[in-house]
Amino acid sequence: MQCKTLTKDMLVNPIEINVSQSLNLSEAMEIAATKASQILESPMLLAWLNGKTGEFSPKVECCSELKPGWLVYAESRGGDTVIDINDEEFVFVYRESQS
Repeated sequence: MQCKTLTKDMLVNPIEINVSQSLNLSEAMEIAATKASQILESPMLLAWLNGKTGEFSPKVECCSELKPGWLVYAESRGGDTVIDINDEEFVFVYRESQS
């Protein structure tokens, strides 16, 4: 099965952040974590995409013809807070941590 490439319409209610400077993954992750902590009491990162390199986590097999596997993984585990930085340059999916 061919893995799908992410498009904006696959993201459910993304919180869009636009940053003028060039970012690396760790900088983008810090921005997303800060935003997620403003929205969620105890955010848990489930998945992310580095659109610059195509790298993503978790490394899951394609499991849908409609969305990339990493996104299906996050959504199926309660990921409902999506942070989209610079128009899918970086995407992070969070949920409330269950302690």
